[in-house]
Amino acid sequence: MKRLPKFAIALEYDGKQAPQVTAKGHDEIANQILKLAQEADVPIHLDKDLALVLDQIDLGEHIPEALYAVIAEILTFAYRLSGKHKDFMDDIKPQAPPRLEQLPPDEFY
Repeated sequence: MKRLPKFAIALEYDGKQAPQVTAKGHDEIANQILKLAQEADVPIHLDKDLALVLDQIDLGEHIPEALYAVIAEILTFAYRLSGKHKDFMDDIKPQAPPRLEQLPPDEFY
């Protein structure tokens, strides 16, 4: 089986419009995206299938409606991690996202 290159995709959500693809790249660019996310304490979500779908969206484009539910779940998790979101699950301690050096090589982020 052919090994696919590592890639990463960054989304931005302003709370008004659908999340937007703000960065994406393969190999070294993916590493730079992940490094910047780590430095900014932005949670990293690992999901190969979702990454493959998001990689098809052009930079600057908003995610399609079909992805709203899955992205909303990820954003909710990220907001809970950051302390910006309070709800009935506040007493549950979410698992911290992996640090860049803990990520397996040649994976999808």
